[in-house]
Formats: sequence, C-alpha cells, structure tokens
Amino acid sequence: MTKRATTLAVGGSRHVPAPDPVARDYILLALRLDHHVPGLVDGYFGPADLKAEVDVGQLRAPARLAADAEALLARLDGEVADEQRRDWLAAQLVALRTQAAALAGEELPYAEHVRRCFAWTPERRAEAQFEAAAAQLDALLPGPEPLADRLAAWDARFEIPVDRLPGVVDWLVGRFRARAAGLFGLPSGEELKVSLVTKQPWSGYNWYDGGMRSRVDINTDLPVRSADLVHTVAHETFPGHHLEHAWKEADLVDRRGHLEASILLINTPECLISEGLADLGYSFASPIDEEADLLVELYVRAGLRVAADPAAARDAAQKTVAMRAPRRKLAEVRVNAALMRHADGASHEETFAYFVEVGRVAPNLVEKRLEFIEHPLWRTYVFVYDEGEALLRRWLDVVPEADRPARFGRLLHEQVTPTAIAAELQQDEQT
Repeated sequence: MTKRATTLAVGGSRHVPAPDPVARDYILLALRLDHHVPGLVDGYFGPADLKAEVDVGQLRAPARLAADAEALLARLDGEVADEQRRDWLAAQLVALRTQAAALAGEELPYAEHVRRCFAWTPERRAEAQFEAAAAQLDALLPGPEPLADRLAAWDARFEIPVDRLPGVVDWLVGRFRARAAGLFGLPSGEELKVSLVTKQPWSGYNWYDGGMRSRVDINTDLPVRSADLVHTVAHETFPGHHLEHAWKEADLVDRRGHLEASILLINTPECLISEGLADLGYSFASPIDEEADLLVELYVRAGLRVAADPAAARDAAQKTVAMRAPRRKLAEVRVNAALMRHADGASHEETFAYFVEVGRVAPNLVEKRLEFIEHPLWRTYVFVYDEGEALLRRWLDVVPEADRPARFGRLLHEQVTPTAIAAELQQDEQT
C-alpha cells in the first residue's frame, strides 16, 4: 500500500501524553510487526520517540514478536485495572501474536487464523440467501438478460462524472456532518480532506492523521455510481471512520491517556467493530425514508441525465432504495468467495465464476473484488464489513428505536470487542 507511510503522523507539534508501560510496549510491538507486515499499522499519532526507537533499532524476528505479545498478554491482569480496556488489549494482542506466529512459520487453518485475528468466526452464508435476494432484484428489474447484466446497465445510468465528484462529495460530507453533530456531537477541531485516487483495491479509504484530522480517498478505478457514493462517504466520514477516530482520540487518548488507541491496526478486532459501525452508520447518515430525496438531489448535482425529468428521477430513486436491502444481501457473496478461495482451495477462476453465477456480479467488476480477497493484507480483512455490520445491527436493533443513537454513540467512544458486544447482545435478548 503505497500511501501507508504517510499515515504515520507521529506526535508533531501537538502534545501527546506519555504512555503507561503496557501502552508503550503494545505500541512498540505493533510498530515492530509492521516492519514485517507493511500496512499493519493503518495510522499512528502517538509519541514520536517510540516510532523513532523502532525505526533505528534492530529488526526483531517474528518469533520474538510472538513471544513479546504473549508476555504482554500475561501482564494485563496485574497492570491494567480497567476491565474494558484490559479485554480490548487482550483481544488485540491475540491478533498480533497470531500474525507474528504465522510469519514465524506457525500454520493454522484459514478460518482459525481469521478467528484469532478478529475475535470472531465468519459464518458461511446459505446459498438460499443469495437466491432470495436475486429473486427480489429480478422482480424489481425485470428483463430477458441475465440479472448481472441488468444490474450493470441500471448502475450505468447513475455513474457520476469524475469532474463532478468533488462537488457532490463536499455536499454529502456537509450534510452528513450536520446530521452527526445533532445525533452524536463532534469533537472540537475535527476536519477532513477528500481526494480522488486510482490503482487501489478498495473503493474508499480513511487515513487518520491524528489531531482530529482525516484524509479520505475515493477510488475512481471503476465508475462511481450514486448510491455507492452515498454509502462510501458516510462510511469514511460521518458517522463512520473519521468521527470514530476523532472521538476516540479526544476521549481515549487525550482525556483518559489510553495511548494504545493512538495506533490503528489492520487485521485486529478493532477493525470488525470499526468497519461494522461505519457500515451501520449509513442508516443514521441517510435514513431509508429520506434516501430517495437525497438521491434525487444528488442526480441534479451530478448532472445526470435522469435529473432532467423529475418524475423519472423520483421513480429511479425509489427503485434504488427498494433495491438497497437485497443488493446488500447479495453482496455478502464475498464472504463465501473468500472462504472458497482460502479455506476450500478454490482457484481464482472458480471463485471468479462463483461471483458471476451466484453473486450476479458483472465480470468487469469481479477482478476488483478478487484483487481485494487475494491481496496479502486484505485476504483476512474481507469479513469485517459483513460480519461487523451484522453483529452490531442485531445489538442496535434489540433496543427501542429512540435509544439507538445513544447506543450507537458508545461505539464512537468506548474500547469494545466483538466478544463483549456478543455477550451484551445475548444478555439483552434474554431480558
């Protein structure tokens, strides 16, 4: 990932509290492991001297780093009094130990490796889910052509010209920031910048630099369609990654001195929570009963031809909203595809065919999906979106609707793990 190094915005001129011994050793472990797994550290805004110590120090072998993680795990009970923080650190350290041990030669089945990295086991989706979603879409978008072709033709009507993207994105960010401010509040001084990029395996990315600042990249390798852009912007900005990282910096790092939160790590349990909340946050940024109006305005701002006929624009927006849930269910085919590729030993070609035949994904889009699934860093990460969103949605929906913003807000401020969320959900469902 060529942009990774630019995310390590260590210290700078801002005041960074001194870490306690556990946080210090956790940060050093993660920075050292990043030298073996480039991209593991997704962002760092903690003490600059720790980064310098690792950069000029001797490279530690993976086996030594696995032992370091094990030793730090053993210290948690005696050195970390806060139970939530202790559980969070333990889950993160298991993930780091797992990755270091794998580099040292330990072989685990793919699904077990994923479980240890995310404190969560991905569940293979039933084929009936995809057939049911496809049937819904078939009814909404009838025609003699294969469903994948009809979906691709439909999407092509709503592709946003690249030169229009900056203005549309700025409008969406402003809209979602205002909504998030009313529902969840904003930390003082937060800000972000959006850029367009190419040649990346993802559709959008938040690079959090610390100091309440994010850089968000939107990938234009493939055409950007209207409904996808709404989701991507909410996911990366408000109330998604930018708001989460900014609030956690303000609360956990600056106020409570939990310096371990100043380093953001890929392929650890915090990712399943972070990606899940970013996907779930879409329902707050763009409530389903308001989304058609938002899309109609987006068509106008993007200069799409459909906007010339208000009635046609309204019909198209309403149909897009109706397609949202089944398309989301159909997109979970990536969970099965990743398990096929890495757990079952399916070939690239077999997985490609599965995306086309079962997921109804247009062939020109499948290579981008497979690029992500087969990427050395992201091959385990692919599950965190669907698994995280499914877990957190159940946890959110178990409380009355009026209480859901407050419950979601906890995810922006607390160190929570998938295991803790699952335990709380079980308790809620039993009462």
